[in-house]
Amino acid sequence: MHPFQQTGAILFALASIASAQSSSATPSSSASPSSSSNSGILAQTSPAWLPQFAAPSGVNSGYPTGALDTSTTLDKATLNLTDYPEPWAAATTDHPEVKAAYNAIDWTKVPDAPPNKADSNGDITFGDYDQNTDPYCWWSDTNCVKPKVNYLPEDVYYCPKAGDWGLNYDDGPYNPSDSDALLNNYSEPVLYNFLAENNNQKATLFYIGSNVVTYPAAAKRAINDGLVICVHTWSHPAMTTQTNEQVVAEFYWTLRAIKEAVNVTPKCWRPPFGDVDDRVRAIAWQMGMTTMIWNKDSNDWNMPGDGGGNLPWDTVDGYFEGWVEARKNGSDNTVGTICLEHELNNATVKMTEKWLPTLQQTFDVKSIHDCLGITQPYWEDKWVYPANASGNSTIGNSSSTASSSAATSSSSNGGSAAAAGASSGSSAAESSTSSASIMSLPSVALGFAMVVAGVFIS
Repeated sequence: MHPFQQTGAILFALASIASAQSSSATPSSSASPSSSSNSGILAQTSPAWLPQFAAPSGVNSGYPTGALDTSTTLDKATLNLTDYPEPWAAATTDHPEVKAAYNAIDWTKVPDAPPNKADSNGDITFGDYDQNTDPYCWWSDTNCVKPKVNYLPEDVYYCPKAGDWGLNYDDGPYNPSDSDALLNNYSEPVLYNFLAENNNQKATLFYIGSNVVTYPAAAKRAINDGLVICVHTWSHPAMTTQTNEQVVAEFYWTLRAIKEAVNVTPKCWRPPFGDVDDRVRAIAWQMGMTTMIWNKDSNDWNMPGDGGGNLPWDTVDGYFEGWVEARKNGSDNTVGTICLEHELNNATVKMTEKWLPTLQQTFDVKSIHDCLGITQPYWEDKWVYPANASGNSTIGNSSSTASSSAATSSSSNGGSAAAAGASSGSSAAESSTSSASIMSLPSVALGFAMVVAGVFIS
């Protein structure tokens, strides 16, 4: 497709997706039945099945406009854990609230894909899945991001503008340790303070529900800092291995925890290990969330650190060095970056502390939502983020050039989903293409901006 034809197709997709989402719905409004809109994308409304909590203390009522709090201590109080499944245990499916969320879904609009199998360690086994036809757009096996059903939008996996770096972190909020004081030198708010102190840097955060209920003060700090919160499930399973009931429960308890902690309902989620197919996408979509993946992978989860692996630091440094050099020499000039990173342990925080200043000198670093032009990332319409909120790049916007077409390949060494194996952030069959490559599919990033914005401000 010619670049101008592709741009026209993208704009048409934006209009189609925009009409699918109810901009008037609020979390307290009645849920309307799911139905296909004129665009062909399934209509989406706010999650009306969540409880209505009293506004939590110490949480901004909107985007912060004053000086940020960078104090080094946070309250260690938990939410009422008796109201939730055991942290890090499988999300319970038999609670009446979960059943209400389950019953609100139009199951005729959820593909009948069988749950994939996992071994005793929870790692996916690929079996005899047909990669050639890829009937369910299974990312872990094929890196597919364009659903095979026409009533779901494509996944978000890159920023549309070359030179943009959509900063994001999985697995937070990083809780303090009860047994290792050294690790507490890196638990939150260390990363959030570092971001605030480095040009008021904004980022998108994909939260584990179990971590939110045990450390809600960190979530409060994040939202008060103007960071954007998304869902990363309750217990971090490979989601395509879960039953429909389990998928709903993993989403539900995380949405509930975030709502109780900070009084917002995210419109976005990221699958642990990147493991998603059209069945899981459809459930997430009907629960108010769009799927976000990535196009570069730092593999930072696998560095030596608390609960980490054995990937040498020099290897991860090499990934960042390559990405910086590609941007400087002009070979990275098609689309922007969404690079998978983590607030997982001491090693991942150190890696951000080392590389963020360099990234800010080379790229226009901002949250994923900012790079997509999203101003309303939550179903609560009072939360409006300013366009171009970051304002944090030391290079200015002049170095970013608009994308004219999707790149078809990348020389990055850091992005292989297969190489990540059963990691904290990515998992794929060895025959999958690199997750660092920009796949030659029509862009969805701008469409996501329209979907998540609620009132579709770009």
